[in-house]
Amino acid sequence: MKLPTNAVPCLISGGLLLSLAGCSMPEAAESGVSAESKAAASAAVKTVEATPVAVKTVAVAQQEVRRTCVQPATVHAFYTANIQAKVHGYVKEVKVDIGDVVKAGDVLAIIDVPETTMQQQMLTALVQRQQAEEQRAKAGIDLAKANVKALEALETEARSKMQQVEAALAATEAEFQRTTDLVQRGSLQPRILDEVRERRDSAAAGKSAVTAAIESAVANVTVAKAKLTAAEADLNVAVAETTAKQREVEYVEQMIKYSTLTAPFGGVVTARSVSPGNLVSERSIDTPLFVISQLDKVRLHIPIPENDAAFVAQGDMINVSFPAFSAESEMSVPVTRLTGNLDPSTRTMLVEAEVANPDGKLIPGMFGQATVILSTNLTATVLPARAVRFSETGDAYVYVIADSKVSVVPVTTGSDDGHTIEITAGLEPGQVVLDTHLQRFKDGEIVRALD
Repeated sequence: MKLPTNAVPCLISGGLLLSLAGCSMPEAAESGVSAESKAAASAAVKTVEATPVAVKTVAVAQQEVRRTCVQPATVHAFYTANIQAKVHGYVKEVKVDIGDVVKAGDVLAIIDVPETTMQQQMLTALVQRQQAEEQRAKAGIDLAKANVKALEALETEARSKMQQVEAALAATEAEFQRTTDLVQRGSLQPRILDEVRERRDSAAAGKSAVTAAIESAVANVTVAKAKLTAAEADLNVAVAETTAKQREVEYVEQMIKYSTLTAPFGGVVTARSVSPGNLVSERSIDTPLFVISQLDKVRLHIPIPENDAAFVAQGDMINVSFPAFSAESEMSVPVTRLTGNLDPSTRTMLVEAEVANPDGKLIPGMFGQATVILSTNLTATVLPARAVRFSETGDAYVYVIADSKVSVVPVTTGSDDGHTIEITAGLEPGQVVLDTHLQRFKDGEIVRALD
């Protein structure tokens, strides 16, 4: 039997792949093709379709991986100081401008404070007056001490006289007793006894006078000592008032020192909002007069998510790259410090690293990408990155091969270093999955694994 000429191209390639080649077999009655030829072509097509696709496979493995965390990094000045005015006055002179490099103690600006200067002069005069009061109080103490000594001397003199009077009284009393005895015996005339009695009474009166003098001297000494105590108290009051005034002077002098604004540390003037003649006050806190930033070394701030925060430790290495320096290689710096708590608003923990910046190329506010190499090693289930597929929605899946059949299995991925991907859920170690392949497969499709 002879085939029509339009059927010849459809029989080429030795397989009679009529449907695959896009050709259609004319009806046997119309084309002259026998039913046997048509059946043979259909069988050939089914044979081709039933041939399994040869694929390469890879086994799911477990290996120890170094956990990493990739997060944005922000550059901050190592120290930043907002310089404010602590006194009220007019700006007399501005010494620096933005971009100027300053050392610790360098003068930034001078504020004129005439009222405070006058207050200092007034307080200084009051201190001098109080010092004069101290001198007068000291003189009063010296006078009171001298008075006490003089009165104590009078008391001593009176007590000495008391001894003399008592001795004289004792003598006259003895003479009176002897004379009385002689008069009673008739050896002496009664007139003699009267004379002796007068002398005894006179001595007794003298003793009473001396006793009164002693009491007066003691009272005078007591009064003088009280005056001395009062004078000493006056001195203490004068000293206290002088000290208080001196402290006021020191306070005003310190406020005058605040009228000279200085740099607290070495750095760069990154902001200036004041000009000569401006009125400034300690209440003007909305905008700082100057901002000083230390830039010879900077801080990198990196927010670490909650899942990785527990694994970060001081000393862990950080690889940092900056888009502004895309041609440069990454820099490696250690974790200097970490806050140890999560920010409740972001659920991240702040990690900080110090970076030397001698040429000042790292500018505060600059962003970079930081890869924190965590100190904890983990045993992870991994696959080669080429064996993991991703859907149009970004969901990961793999083709699991079991008994030569394909199963589409969704998986959850973890860390990805570009070569291997961690599988956190969906697979078990030892399972076999399809390696890289251009064709898409369906559940239940038969494949042939290559050795």
